[in-house]
Amino acid sequence: MLIALAANKVSADVTTKTHVLIDAAITQTNDFVTYNGAYFKIAYPMGDIPAKYGVCTDVVIRAYRKLGIDLQQLVHEDMRGNFSLYPAKRNWGQTKTDTNIDHRRVPNLQTFFTRHGKKLITSSNPEDYQAGDLVTWILPGNLPHIGVVTDKLSTDGQRPLIVHNIGAGPKLEDMLFNYPISGHYRYGLF
Repeated sequence: MLIALAANKVSADVTTKTHVLIDAAITQTNDFVTYNGAYFKIAYPMGDIPAKYGVCTDVVIRAYRKLGIDLQQLVHEDMRGNFSLYPAKRNWGQTKTDTNIDHRRVPNLQTFFTRHGKKLITSSNPEDYQAGDLVTWILPGNLPHIGVVTDKLSTDGQRPLIVHNIGAGPKLEDMLFNYPISGHYRYGLF
């Protein structure tokens, strides 16, 4: 009996966290945000660029903040102790961590989610993508992209909608299979 009650509580906690994350992502679609991937000097921890700006990673970062999860601090701490496991040197020529930008780069988030979350299969089956999951893509020009899987469905009911910012501010869109998927993760919901 106690095991069943504990399992129900865990399940309820996961459901609540998932809804908070999704609601935080979807709420961002109501805000006017100019796509701006410029380097900003920001506070640490819990730093953020000005709310009127953002890129795809900022959607994820801001949504997780509603769960009390500071990806800026978590990515920084993991990178500081495991710098060679991250693509910062290879991709951007960095020789040390940078709390202003490291968490705002998709390849760094992919490394972090692989190390500290669950790396899940990538497939062309929409049922493999659950609400609250994170998906990364490679856009034309070899550009990395990330978004949040929601519990809302496409008009045909076949695919989960994604909250992402691909250049026109945060949007809720049917775009899961529009680009090659490079990663699929679950973090902070289990």
